[in-house]
Amino acid sequence: MNKLKVSVIGGGSWGTTVASLVAENTDVSIWARSQNTVDEINQHHSNEKYLPGATLPANLIAHADIAKVVEAADVLVMGVPSNSFRTVLAEVRPHLRPWVPVVSLTKGLEKGSDLRMTQVIEEELPRHPVGILTGPNLAREIMDGQAAASVIATDDDNIAKELQKVFNCGLFRVYTNDDVVGCELGGVLKNIIAIAVGMGIGLGAGDNTRSALITRGLAEITRLGVALGGRAETFAGLAGMGDLLATCISPQSRNHQVGFQLGKGRNIDDIIADMVMVAEGVKSAPTVIRLAKRLDVDIPIAMDVFEVIEGRMTPQQAFRGLLGRKVGAENG
Repeated sequence: MNKLKVSVIGGGSWGTTVASLVAENTDVSIWARSQNTVDEINQHHSNEKYLPGATLPANLIAHADIAKVVEAADVLVMGVPSNSFRTVLAEVRPHLRPWVPVVSLTKGLEKGSDLRMTQVIEEELPRHPVGILTGPNLAREIMDGQAAASVIATDDDNIAKELQKVFNCGLFRVYTNDDVVGCELGGVLKNIIAIAVGMGIGLGAGDNTRSALITRGLAEITRLGVALGGRAETFAGLAGMGDLLATCISPQSRNHQVGFQLGKGRNIDDIIADMVMVAEGVKSAPTVIRLAKRLDVDIPIAMDVFEVIEGRMTPQQAFRGLLGRKVGAENG
């Protein structure tokens, strides 16, 4: 493979982790808005704010000047939160060469437009191939050298195979998938179910409850994901069930932690204020509920999570409501 120059936009935990993985295969640079983060990556090969204790590759170079990073890109990777995604793309646009593939790492929906991140890319950077890297990927474990698997999803098989070579390395295995919609929605929707599971654990629920929530949550994700254009089988794979499991059961998951703290009685605003990183499930919940109502898709777990986030229901009331809900056929 001719070495492609990969540029990562965003110096958070997952952006930095992906850049570190790619550095094993090819030349990579990363853009961070904070000059302190840039200096730390270049001088100390660390990013203590987001990945405490991790050592970054010496060939990972950081810049605070977005033009320097983007102009060199043969592949552009977007690792910024959904609420700033479009704004940063506008900064990228003047410096990006034509036809450079753009890969999203962000598992969220745009507030107001209800768009997925690949749709935002298509609006802001027309004629650029788009894709996503998604799956059960906890940054801290990957930086510790533990095995993990992910999916690169794009509708062009040739581009997918080339991107697979860029991201696949060592114990980080990358599979391809052409269901961009399904893979992207799996990453978005599982965050809300993870908040529900975290709430249950915070309330003292056991493994039986957790298992039931995850399983019924997967049914909700699949129903809504298919209604929005994804394929059912995608939600049984790494981008669906795999990502759901990792996010629901791991204390490292931001969305799990939000739910856990809610279950312990904390206020959502206080929880978010104490977090260094973004919990996309909180931001995506209003959009997900709106889409479900528009399509007349029943998502009771997500609905109750939304009510708790909005302060209209306590976690205890949400769980009593779910347990008291009329039951029907499991595949309904």
